[in-house]
Amino acid sequence: MNNHPNNDSPIESDCHNNACSIDINNLTENKEMDQKIYAYAHMYPKDHINTDEIIPARYLNMDKEEDLAKHAMEDLDLNFLTKVKKGDVIIAGEDFGCGSSREHAIWALRGAGVRCVIAKSFARIFFRNAINNGFLVIECPNATEIKDGSKVEIDLDSGTIKSGQSYNFSPLSDFAKELIKCGGLMNHIKNDNNKYGNN
Repeated sequence: MNNHPNNDSPIESDCHNNACSIDINNLTENKEMDQKIYAYAHMYPKDHINTDEIIPARYLNMDKEEDLAKHAMEDLDLNFLTKVKKGDVIIAGEDFGCGSSREHAIWALRGAGVRCVIAKSFARIFFRNAINNGFLVIECPNATEIKDGSKVEIDLDSGTIKSGQSYNFSPLSDFAKELIKCGGLMNHIKNDNNKYGNN
């Protein structure tokens, strides 16, 4: 993997279940939801990368992103943290995020600086958890053809990924984009409460 400069900061944390205590009043809107994203790709093309590989179960007693990030992907790639920079993306095969329904896997990746995961397909619970946490996930059947370390351009409006050639994906729904832009479901609820005067 070639070294490269840091990109934008990762999406802010907004974990929203009892496993992680948060102050809803301190949640901030995600300013990173640009319609075009430029990033470097880390390739993990195997299928069925499960949540225990993303964050080993022995660390699930942690609930802070900065602590979980120290162990992200360590059972799959011990060098992951030396390669990934803030704003990078992961590209993977089928059924990414299968296994546990806990959100720790998303927190670990985001804490490590991962901006987005692109996969051939996602485990449904992981996909929903990601969107609810304001974390960008994209399903793209041919993205594993991209070379490790390549720079990619992701156009969220047109549904294309460019890296030497173009790869098409189905754009996220407007509501999913709104949740990501807000920083997750909790921020969305907070914004609605503020809009309609509910405290």
